[in-house]
Amino acid sequence: MRVFSSLLLAGLLGVATVAQANPVTYQLDPNHTMVLFSWSHFDYSHPTADLGLAQGTVTFDEQHPAASSVEVTLPLSKLDTHVPALDEHLKKTDFFDAAKYPTVTFKSTRVEPVDARHFKVTGNLTIHGVTRPITLDAVLNRVGPHPMNQQPAIGFDATATLKRSDFGMGMMVPMVGDEVQVRITTEGSVPKAK
Repeated sequence: MRVFSSLLLAGLLGVATVAQANPVTYQLDPNHTMVLFSWSHFDYSHPTADLGLAQGTVTFDEQHPAASSVEVTLPLSKLDTHVPALDEHLKKTDFFDAAKYPTVTFKSTRVEPVDARHFKVTGNLTIHGVTRPITLDAVLNRVGPHPMNQQPAIGFDATATLKRSDFGMGMMVPMVGDEVQVRITTEGSVPKAK
């Protein structure tokens, strides 16, 4: 009976340890990240650009998702519309002024779980030297060992809508749309110990 009690206690302690797992910090992978934004061009078309990723981290707490956080830096040097002339125009002073403001950054201030897979991620977005709060609608796609290397991994998508004029980029509004649709897909992993 004493052996059984010891095993039961050990099992319960093991469960308690799992339930109190620490938050995990994942490094986002630039090769599996797209930060897309699109806008109306005179109501004729909706061009799309990709900002790419310089670096980013997601700290995710499965037991207490509200304690999670996100921080990313997006370099305007990677901006890609698949139209080189448009890339150059967007980087000039009419829009991003990339020479003066070379990055876009986002740092979360609050994560609100909607359900087990959906979250409202509010944070400070800085573009063109202007910082404003935005809220991302995020969907957790998967969290767990990556099948390629068994490292802890995470993947999610997120969407948001913002106004470029709020960030001091009102050139040609309203003929060229002020409202910008943002769509993000990304995945990250815990780096292997050296």
